[in-house]
Amino acid sequence: MGFLTGKTAIITGGGRSVLSDGRCGSIGYGIATAYAKEGANLVITGRNVQKLEDAKEELERLYGVKVLAVQADVSAGADNEAVVANVVKQAMDTFGRIDVLINNAQASASGVTLADHTTAQFDLALYSGLYATFYYMKACYPHLKETQGSVINFASGAGLFGNFGQCAYAAAKEGVRGLTRVAATEWGKDNINVNIICPLAWTAQLENFEKAYPEAFKQNVKMPPAGHYGDAEKEIGRVCVQLASPDFKYMSGETITLEGGMGQRP
Repeated sequence: MGFLTGKTAIITGGGRSVLSDGRCGSIGYGIATAYAKEGANLVITGRNVQKLEDAKEELERLYGVKVLAVQADVSAGADNEAVVANVVKQAMDTFGRIDVLINNAQASASGVTLADHTTAQFDLALYSGLYATFYYMKACYPHLKETQGSVINFASGAGLFGNFGQCAYAAAKEGVRGLTRVAATEWGKDNINVNIICPLAWTAQLENFEKAYPEAFKQNVKMPPAGHYGDAEKEIGRVCVQLASPDFKYMSGETITLEGGMGQRP
Protein backbone atom coordinates (compact mmCIF):
# COMPACT_ATOMS: atom_id res chain seq x y z
CA MET A 1 0.00 0.00 0.00
CA GLY A 2 1.30 3.45 -0.92
CA PHE A 3 1.02 6.73 0.93
CA LEU A 4 -1.94 7.81 -1.24
CA THR A 5 -4.11 4.86 -0.22
CA GLY A 6 -7.60 6.08 0.61
CA LYS A 7 -7.10 9.41 -1.14
CA THR A 8 -8.77 10.58 -4.34
CA ALA A 9 -7.18 12.34 -7.31
CA ILE A 10 -8.96 13.97 -10.25
CA ILE A 11 -6.85 13.80 -13.42
CA THR A 12 -8.13 15.61 -16.51
CA GLY A 13 -7.02 14.17 -19.83
CA GLY A 14 -6.49 10.78 -18.19
CA GLY A 15 -7.44 8.50 -21.08
CA ARG A 16 -5.12 5.72 -22.19
CA SER A 17 -2.95 6.44 -25.24
CA VAL A 18 -0.03 4.44 -26.60
CA LEU A 19 2.98 5.25 -28.73
CA SER A 20 3.65 3.52 -32.04
CA ASP A 21 5.90 1.09 -30.14
CA GLY A 22 3.16 0.27 -27.62
CA ARG A 23 4.55 2.21 -24.66
CA CYS A 24 2.50 4.69 -22.61
CA GLY A 25 1.78 7.68 -24.82
CA SER A 26 -0.19 9.98 -22.54
CA ILE A 27 0.99 12.20 -19.69
CA GLY A 28 -2.42 11.92 -18.05
CA TYR A 29 -2.37 8.14 -18.14
CA GLY A 30 1.23 8.10 -16.95
CA ILE A 31 0.20 10.20 -13.95
CA ALA A 32 -2.80 7.96 -13.32
CA THR A 33 -0.54 4.91 -13.31
CA ALA A 34 1.89 6.50 -10.85
CA TYR A 35 -0.98 7.43 -8.54
CA ALA A 36 -2.60 4.00 -8.81
CA LYS A 37 0.69 2.39 -7.76
CA GLU A 38 0.51 4.52 -4.59
CA GLY A 39 -3.02 3.31 -3.88
CA ALA A 40 -5.02 6.39 -4.84
CA ASN A 41 -8.54 6.09 -6.17
CA LEU A 42 -8.91 8.03 -9.39
CA VAL A 43 -11.35 10.19 -11.28
CA ILE A 44 -10.22 10.46 -14.89
CA THR A 45 -11.81 12.72 -17.48
CA GLY A 46 -11.46 13.25 -21.20
CA ARG A 47 -13.34 13.61 -24.47
CA ASN A 48 -12.77 10.07 -25.77
CA VAL A 49 -14.93 7.58 -23.90
CA GLN A 50 -13.09 4.53 -25.24
CA LYS A 51 -9.71 5.81 -24.03
CA LEU A 52 -11.21 6.47 -20.60
CA GLU A 53 -12.73 2.99 -20.40
CA ASP A 54 -9.46 1.40 -21.52
CA ALA A 55 -7.63 3.31 -18.79
CA LYS A 56 -10.19 2.36 -16.15
CA GLU A 57 -10.06 -1.33 -17.02
CA GLU A 58 -6.28 -1.53 -16.98
CA LEU A 59 -5.72 0.53 -13.83
CA GLU A 60 -8.31 -1.37 -11.80
CA ARG A 61 -7.08 -4.74 -13.04
CA LEU A 62 -3.38 -4.08 -12.48
CA TYR A 63 -3.39 -2.04 -9.27
CA GLY A 64 -6.63 -2.82 -7.44
CA VAL A 65 -7.77 0.78 -7.13
CA LYS A 66 -11.18 2.16 -7.99
CA VAL A 67 -11.40 4.38 -11.07
CA LEU A 68 -14.30 6.64 -12.02
CA ALA A 69 -14.22 7.55 -15.71
CA VAL A 70 -16.27 10.61 -16.68
CA GLN A 71 -16.59 11.97 -20.21
CA ALA A 72 -16.14 15.74 -20.02
CA ASP A 73 -15.26 18.35 -22.61
CA VAL A 74 -14.71 22.01 -21.71
CA SER A 75 -15.23 23.87 -24.99
CA ALA A 76 -16.58 27.08 -26.50
CA GLY A 77 -20.36 27.23 -26.44
CA ALA A 78 -20.83 24.58 -23.77
CA ASP A 79 -22.16 25.05 -20.22
CA ASN A 80 -18.67 24.42 -18.89
CA GLU A 81 -19.35 25.15 -15.24
CA ALA A 82 -22.09 22.50 -15.33
CA VAL A 83 -19.75 20.04 -17.10
CA VAL A 84 -17.11 20.45 -14.40
CA ALA A 85 -19.63 20.50 -11.56
CA ASN A 86 -20.91 17.12 -12.75
CA VAL A 87 -17.38 15.64 -12.58
CA VAL A 88 -16.83 16.99 -9.07
CA LYS A 89 -20.25 15.81 -7.88
CA GLN A 90 -19.64 12.31 -9.19
CA ALA A 91 -16.23 12.28 -7.51
CA MET A 92 -17.73 13.27 -4.16
CA ASP A 93 -20.68 10.89 -4.51
CA THR A 94 -18.33 8.00 -5.32
CA PHE A 95 -15.37 8.65 -3.02
CA GLY A 96 -16.50 11.29 -0.52
CA ARG A 97 -13.34 13.36 -0.81
CA ILE A 98 -10.96 15.07 -3.23
CA ASP A 99 -7.29 15.25 -2.24
CA VAL A 100 -5.54 16.09 -5.51
CA LEU A 101 -6.59 17.96 -8.64
CA ILE A 102 -4.36 17.53 -11.70
CA ASN A 103 -5.22 19.79 -14.63
CA ASN A 104 -3.50 18.03 -17.50
CA ALA A 105 -6.02 18.18 -20.37
CA GLN A 106 -5.18 20.41 -23.33
CA ALA A 107 -6.10 20.51 -27.01
CA SER A 108 -4.65 22.85 -29.62
CA ALA A 109 -3.95 23.41 -33.30
CA SER A 110 -0.17 23.30 -32.94
CA GLY A 111 1.80 23.98 -36.10
CA VAL A 112 -0.51 26.77 -37.31
CA THR A 113 1.15 30.19 -37.39
CA LEU A 114 -0.32 33.16 -35.53
CA ALA A 115 -1.31 34.90 -38.79
CA ASP A 116 -3.19 31.79 -39.92
CA HIS A 117 -4.82 30.97 -36.59
CA THR A 118 -8.61 31.12 -36.56
CA THR A 119 -10.75 32.23 -33.63
CA ALA A 120 -12.08 28.68 -33.36
CA GLN A 121 -8.54 27.31 -33.06
CA PHE A 122 -7.65 29.92 -30.46
CA ASP A 123 -10.81 29.08 -28.50
CA LEU A 124 -9.97 25.37 -28.66
CA ALA A 125 -6.73 25.94 -26.74
CA LEU A 126 -8.08 28.47 -24.27
CA TYR A 127 -11.20 26.54 -23.33
CA SER A 128 -9.66 23.07 -23.10
CA GLY A 129 -6.67 24.36 -21.13
CA LEU A 130 -7.06 27.71 -19.38
CA TYR A 131 -10.81 27.77 -18.82
CA ALA A 132 -10.90 24.10 -17.83
CA THR A 133 -8.19 24.69 -15.23
CA PHE A 134 -10.09 27.71 -13.89
CA TYR A 135 -13.40 25.87 -13.61
CA TYR A 136 -11.91 22.75 -12.01
CA MET A 137 -9.95 24.78 -9.47
CA LYS A 138 -13.03 26.77 -8.46
CA ALA A 139 -15.23 23.68 -8.20
CA CYS A 140 -12.68 21.65 -6.23
CA TYR A 141 -11.59 24.44 -3.89
CA PRO A 142 -13.96 23.71 -0.96
CA HIS A 143 -13.13 20.01 -1.06
CA LEU A 144 -9.37 20.61 -1.29
CA LYS A 145 -9.66 23.05 1.61
CA GLU A 146 -11.27 20.29 3.69
CA THR A 147 -8.55 17.74 2.89
CA GLN A 148 -5.70 20.30 2.77
CA GLY A 149 -4.97 18.87 -0.64
CA SER A 150 -2.91 19.70 -3.69
CA VAL A 151 -3.38 21.23 -7.14
CA ILE A 152 -0.95 20.34 -9.92
CA ASN A 153 -1.32 22.26 -13.16
CA PHE A 154 0.50 21.90 -16.45
CA ALA A 155 2.16 24.60 -18.54
CA SER A 156 4.76 24.22 -21.29
CA GLY A 157 8.01 25.38 -22.76
CA ALA A 158 5.87 26.65 -25.65
CA GLY A 159 4.88 29.57 -23.48
CA LEU A 160 8.22 29.97 -21.76
CA PHE A 161 10.16 30.11 -25.04
CA GLY A 162 7.59 31.31 -27.61
CA ASN A 163 7.51 28.24 -29.81
CA PHE A 164 6.83 28.67 -33.53
CA GLY A 165 3.31 27.70 -34.60
CA GLN A 166 1.94 27.41 -31.06
CA CYS A 167 0.42 30.82 -30.34
CA ALA A 168 -2.88 29.65 -28.85
CA TYR A 169 -1.26 26.77 -26.99
CA ALA A 170 1.40 29.09 -25.56
CA ALA A 171 -1.20 31.69 -24.58
CA ALA A 172 -3.31 29.08 -22.79
CA LYS A 173 -0.32 27.63 -20.95
CA GLU A 174 0.98 31.03 -19.85
CA GLY A 175 -2.51 31.83 -18.58
CA VAL A 176 -2.50 28.62 -16.57
CA ARG A 177 0.91 29.53 -15.15
CA GLY A 178 -0.33 32.93 -13.97
CA LEU A 179 -3.50 31.41 -12.53
CA THR A 180 -1.42 28.88 -10.61
CA ARG A 181 0.74 31.52 -8.96
CA VAL A 182 -2.33 33.49 -7.87
CA ALA A 183 -3.95 30.38 -6.40
CA ALA A 184 -0.75 29.53 -4.52
CA THR A 185 -0.85 33.00 -2.96
CA GLU A 186 -4.54 32.95 -2.13
CA TRP A 187 -4.89 29.35 -1.02
CA GLY A 188 -1.73 29.04 1.06
CA LYS A 189 -3.68 29.99 4.18
CA ASP A 190 -5.92 26.98 3.52
CA ASN A 191 -2.92 24.63 3.36
CA ILE A 192 -3.64 23.82 -0.28
CA ASN A 193 -0.43 23.17 -2.19
CA VAL A 194 -0.50 24.63 -5.73
CA ASN A 195 2.26 23.99 -8.26
CA ILE A 196 2.81 23.87 -11.99
CA ILE A 197 4.91 21.56 -14.17
CA CYS A 198 6.38 22.39 -17.58
CA PRO A 199 7.19 18.94 -18.98
CA LEU A 200 8.85 17.62 -22.10
CA ALA A 201 7.70 14.03 -22.45
CA TRP A 202 7.52 11.85 -25.53
CA THR A 203 3.80 11.28 -26.05
CA ALA A 204 1.47 10.09 -28.79
CA GLN A 205 0.45 13.71 -29.29
CA LEU A 206 4.06 14.79 -29.79
CA GLU A 207 4.65 11.81 -32.07
CA ASN A 208 1.67 12.90 -34.19
CA PHE A 209 2.88 16.51 -34.15
CA GLU A 210 6.20 15.40 -35.64
CA LYS A 211 4.40 13.57 -38.45
CA ALA A 212 1.90 16.34 -39.23
CA TYR A 213 4.20 19.36 -38.88
CA PRO A 214 7.81 18.21 -39.33
CA GLU A 215 9.20 21.72 -39.82
CA ALA A 216 7.46 23.13 -36.75
CA PHE A 217 8.62 20.07 -34.80
CA LYS A 218 12.26 20.67 -35.79
CA GLN A 219 12.05 24.30 -34.69
CA ASN A 220 10.36 23.61 -31.36
CA VAL A 221 11.38 20.22 -30.01
CA LYS A 222 15.01 19.77 -29.00
CA MET A 223 16.55 16.73 -27.36
CA PRO A 224 17.17 17.60 -23.68
CA PRO A 225 20.76 17.57 -22.35
CA ALA A 226 20.00 14.36 -20.48
CA GLY A 227 19.69 12.64 -23.87
CA HIS A 228 16.11 11.44 -23.58
CA TYR A 229 12.59 12.78 -23.35
CA GLY A 230 10.71 12.53 -20.09
CA ASP A 231 8.85 9.30 -19.31
CA ALA A 232 5.13 9.97 -18.76
CA GLU A 233 4.89 7.70 -15.73
CA LYS A 234 8.33 7.28 -14.23
CA GLU A 235 9.34 10.94 -14.41
CA ILE A 236 6.29 13.16 -14.93
CA GLY A 237 3.94 10.91 -12.95
CA ARG A 238 6.35 10.41 -10.07
CA VAL A 239 6.90 14.15 -9.73
CA CYS A 240 3.12 14.54 -9.48
CA VAL A 241 3.12 11.92 -6.73
CA GLN A 242 5.81 13.84 -4.84
CA LEU A 243 3.87 17.09 -5.12
CA ALA A 244 0.91 15.43 -3.39
CA SER A 245 3.07 14.59 -0.38
CA PRO A 246 2.74 16.67 2.82
CA ASP A 247 6.53 16.96 2.75
CA PHE A 248 6.27 19.24 -0.31
CA LYS A 249 3.92 21.83 1.17
CA TYR A 250 6.71 24.39 1.30
CA MET A 251 7.02 24.24 -2.49
CA SER A 252 3.64 25.82 -3.20
CA GLY A 253 3.81 28.28 -6.07
CA GLU A 254 6.87 26.76 -7.73
CA THR A 255 7.28 26.20 -11.45
CA ILE A 256 8.94 22.87 -12.09
CA THR A 257 10.45 22.17 -15.50
CA LEU A 258 11.06 18.61 -16.57
CA GLU A 259 13.35 17.93 -19.49
CA GLY A 260 14.47 14.39 -19.98
CA GLY A 261 14.00 13.67 -16.31
CA MET A 262 15.94 16.69 -15.07
CA GLY A 263 13.89 18.79 -12.67
CA GLN A 264 14.61 22.43 -11.91
CA ARG A 265 12.89 25.22 -10.02
CA PRO A 266 13.78 28.37 -11.97
